[in-house]
Amino acid sequence: MKRNILISLLICLFLGMNVFAQSINPNNDSLKGKKVLYIYGGWEGHEPVQCKNLLIPWLKSEGAEVILSDSLGIYTNEQIMNSIDLIIQSWTMGSLRAEEEAGLTKAVKNGVGLAGWHGGLCDSFRGSTEYQFMTGGQWVQHPGGVIDYDVNIRDHQDTVTKGLKDFHIHSEQYYVLVDPNVKVLATTTCRGDKISWIEGCVMPVVWKKSYGKGRIFYSSLAHVAKDFETPEVLEIMKRGIRWAAQSKYEKTESLIHPMYK
Repeated sequence: MKRNILISLLICLFLGMNVFAQSINPNNDSLKGKKVLYIYGGWEGHEPVQCKNLLIPWLKSEGAEVILSDSLGIYTNEQIMNSIDLIIQSWTMGSLRAEEEAGLTKAVKNGVGLAGWHGGLCDSFRGSTEYQFMTGGQWVQHPGGVIDYDVNIRDHQDTVTKGLKDFHIHSEQYYVLVDPNVKVLATTTCRGDKISWIEGCVMPVVWKKSYGKGRIFYSSLAHVAKDFETPEVLEIMKRGIRWAAQSKYEKTESLIHPMYK
């Protein structure tokens, strides 16, 4: 009997089923029929292609209509930008032309959701301050590179983190400059063995924010595609994507709610 239960759980994990959130999203249809622009590229060290190959099948299994692009120029296509519900961006560094930034920020202000992780959202376009204002943070350091650290859930009521417990990860621990106008869902505590003066600093890891009518979701986790093998990392990203996809369909939340005292 125990063996059968274990086999069933392993099958669920293998198929990418949402084993954490069945009680939170019983219908699990928040992406059904949604038009999602998935844009990837930039620095290859963050494995944008491998992450795309992981997430696109899941998005389609949820019923999303996916537009795939490896060009930032798509942000200037008004017809596409007016038709979508969500942008998932995985593009580290690089630069945005003025017309690309204008197309992206206009779409989000008008209600298109935006979701991403690690450097693909908050180490993109370092010269674009309006973009950083929109996303709510900017990477500046990862002391020690790939290290062991803990992630602490700070909001146990939010649908993105409800039911999840603190967990351990082996990855880059991001040190980010963070907009105070965000709702922090999870944090990490910085070590001082590499940079002594940041020891004990509590750093936001997962947050939500608004930009105009658009919902922004960010997780600093997942330096490379393999990091999504940590179940909580993938689950948080899936839930955040579902939440951001509802910008045009649900009420705007009050998200000025720091949770990392």
